[in-house]
Amino acid sequence: MKKQILIFALIIVCSQIACSQENKPPILGQEKNYSYELVVDGIFVPWGMAFINSEELLVTEQSGILYHVKNGIKKEVDGLPNVYFRGQGGLLDVALHPDFKLNKTIFFTLGVNTENDKKGGNTSLYSAILDGLKLINVKQLYKATPNTKVSQHWGSRIIFDKKGHVYFSIGDRGERDLNPQDITRDAGKIYRLNLDGSIPSDNPFIGINNVKDAIFSYGHRNPQGMTIHPKTGQIWEHEHGPRGGDEINIIRKGLNYGWPKITYGKDYIDYVGISPLGKTTSLPGMEQPFYYWIPSIAPSGMAFSTSNIYGDWKDNLFVGSLKFEYLERLVIKENKVVKREKILDGIGRVRNVVEGPDGYLYLGIEGTGVVKVLPTK
Repeated sequence: MKKQILIFALIIVCSQIACSQENKPPILGQEKNYSYELVVDGIFVPWGMAFINSEELLVTEQSGILYHVKNGIKKEVDGLPNVYFRGQGGLLDVALHPDFKLNKTIFFTLGVNTENDKKGGNTSLYSAILDGLKLINVKQLYKATPNTKVSQHWGSRIIFDKKGHVYFSIGDRGERDLNPQDITRDAGKIYRLNLDGSIPSDNPFIGINNVKDAIFSYGHRNPQGMTIHPKTGQIWEHEHGPRGGDEINIIRKGLNYGWPKITYGKDYIDYVGISPLGKTTSLPGMEQPFYYWIPSIAPSGMAFSTSNIYGDWKDNLFVGSLKFEYLERLVIKENKVVKREKILDGIGRVRNVVEGPDGYLYLGIEGTGVVKVLPTK
C-alpha cells in the first residue's frame, strides 16, 4: 500500500515538473556572428522609427523632438504639439500612413497636458502632414482621460491593418486596479480607429453605455511593442510584466488579456495601489499569453524579419531588451517559441526594433541613436 502511495505521489510530482518545464522559457543562447553600424547618433532615447525610404527615416526623441534623418544627417521637424515629458511619457511612436507616398501623412503618439492641467497628462494619438521639415494640418485623433501625474505606463506603439484601421496602445498609467479591466475607462487598452480618426462601426464595444468605443482589446499593462505578422496579418503585441511575466500576445477583437487579475509576474512591494496583485495565472474569460518571460527582459520594440539577408533569421521575431541590453531572437515553430538567442549582447538599452525597406533590422539604442544590424558571416 505504501509503495502504491509513493508511486502515485511520484507520478503527480513528475507531472507537475513536466508541466512547469513545458511552460518554462527555452534556454537563452548567444549569437556572435553579427555586428552593427551606426546610422545616426546623438539621440538619447530614440523611441519611434518610421522609414520613408532606404535613405530617409523619422525618429522620435522621447523628450520631444521629431528628427528627419537622411544619409545619417538628422534635422529637427517643426510643428509638433506641446509634448508633456514626464517619466516614461513624452514623444513616443511615429508611423507613416499606408498611403504616405500620396498624402505625406504621419501618425504619432505623445504625452499631452491639456491647457497646462495641474493634474498631469495622458497619451494621445495625432496625425499630421509632413511638409519638408514641418508638420502641417496637425490633428488630435484621440486622447486618453483623465490626466494623471503618475509617471509610468504610457505605452505606446502604432500599427495599421490592410482594412483602413490604425491601432495604438496605451499602458495602464500606473492605475492597475482602476483602468485595465474597466472598458468605461481609458488606459491598459489597445484602440482601433479609422484612418481619419473616426470610430469603426464594427468595433467590439460600440453601443454600450459609457464605454470607450475606440477600445479593441483590454486588460493590458504597458504595451511597448506591436507589429503585424507578415504572413497571417495578426496583431502581435508585447507588454511589460512586474518582476517577471513580460508577455507576447496575439491580439483579437474584444478580448480581455487579464492584467492585473492574472499574471506570471510578482508584485512590487512599493507599487502604486492598495490592492494585492492577482495571484493566479488563469481565469475564465481571460486570454493566456502566447509567450511569457521569467525573469523579465523589459521588452520594447518588436519586428519580424522577412528578408533573406540574415539567413535562417527569416520569419523569426525580434524584441529589444531594455533591462539586459540586447536584441532577442525568438524562433517560432508550430505556434511555439522553440529557441531564444541574444544578439549584440551588451549593446545598450534597446528601445525599438524596425525592419527597414532594405530588409535590414534597425535598432533604437538609448544613449547611442539608431544602428543597423549586419551579418558577419
